[in-house]
Amino acid sequence: MIRKLLRHVFRRKDTPLPGKAAVIPLGQHGIRREDISAAAGRVCETLQKAGHKCYVVGGAVRDLIAGITPKDYDVATDATPEQVRALFRRARIIGRRFQIVHVMFGPETIEVSTFRAAHDADTLKDEHGRVLRDNVWGNIVDDAARRDFTVNALYYDPSSQTVIDYHHGVADLKQKTLRMIGDPPARFREDPVRMLRAIRLSAKLGLILDPAVRTPIRTMAELIENVPSARVFDEMLKLLFSGHAAECVKRLREEGLHHGLLPLLDVILDQPMGEKFVMLALASTDARVRAGKPTSPGFLFATLLWHEVLANWEARKTKGELAIPALYEAMDEVLDIQGEKLAITRRIAGDIKEIWSLQPRFDKLAGKSPYRLLEQPRFRAGYDFVLLRAASGEVPETLAEWWTEFQDADSERRAAMLVPESGPKKRRRTRSRKTSEAPTEPGTGTT
Repeated sequence: MIRKLLRHVFRRKDTPLPGKAAVIPLGQHGIRREDISAAAGRVCETLQKAGHKCYVVGGAVRDLIAGITPKDYDVATDATPEQVRALFRRARIIGRRFQIVHVMFGPETIEVSTFRAAHDADTLKDEHGRVLRDNVWGNIVDDAARRDFTVNALYYDPSSQTVIDYHHGVADLKQKTLRMIGDPPARFREDPVRMLRAIRLSAKLGLILDPAVRTPIRTMAELIENVPSARVFDEMLKLLFSGHAAECVKRLREEGLHHGLLPLLDVILDQPMGEKFVMLALASTDARVRAGKPTSPGFLFATLLWHEVLANWEARKTKGELAIPALYEAMDEVLDIQGEKLAITRRIAGDIKEIWSLQPRFDKLAGKSPYRLLEQPRFRAGYDFVLLRAASGEVPETLAEWWTEFQDADSERRAAMLVPESGPKKRRRTRSRKTSEAPTEPGTGTT
């Protein structure tokens, strides 16, 4: 630790940096200053005017070169978090493992990180090699070497409209190859989530995994179990809402990463009806993401875990448990088991359970039940869920068609659509009187 402290204190910002970078001009990479967000541009401009080096970095640069509109922007600088925070009115330092600064401009948040130093013998790691704490600053060469994949180690300078590339990331992007910076097994041990990230990026960008990246994944997949469940959940959200979820799931299975992440990836994909249901849900989500429509993590996770709930529910009913209580027990058990691997938030778990609990009510097409179901706040999500179940063959298409018509019909048509109730109607029992007088007629209030 003393060696690190001395290196940090005596490093001069004007010291020539080791390593050679390719400085790629506008004509070759195609990113114009006006292509980046105004907020990211202002952050870079402010830091550069204060005498710091500052670049738009990583995924935003990669996506712009690939012709994809970035979802967010990250910035890298030689300024420390405290120096960054001092330059912006709305900024806060966050993070434990590695401190970063969130700079806010209206609804947009720019994530600003200080150049990171290379790992050495003093870097705090767990017994598997995963980095636990990492707040030592470096220079741009150190920072580029610390990035995971070459396509993520790209630095865009808005002032000169050039891209700085230390690891041939632009060439790899154009050659459709996902290549790791450094030794892949060592980098996966540092952060096993990189294996999931490799799948997501390869699916999103249509890249082929470099053999050096692909080979160790099958033997190292179990390291993901050592990652905090909250981090795995965040990465799974990115994967499932990337707009390429169906392809991601396919590649997860191909690379042997599906075991243990979600029950659907362990079991459901081996069942024809279950696989069809899941792939329909993923394709629907992909279509909504690409169209810019809102998506619901609760709805998607409800589809991914539904067949696990079904199996549990059927097993309980076979043992003689009442149907509805058995469903609620099954829901709780599946979510509890899943919570050990994915830190599904309480709000999302609540959405999931509401969608599941509505499903038996869609089978009731008589009396007042359909009207009451229409009044439920989550009716639309439950209805969309029924549509997926019908499309996969789990329930009859006629059920989905009935609800599609019923919800849009007028009152007269709705009344005509109701299915006659089976069996004799239950009558309210009245108390007999042991008198010679005639019984009171209900509702008259007279004798």
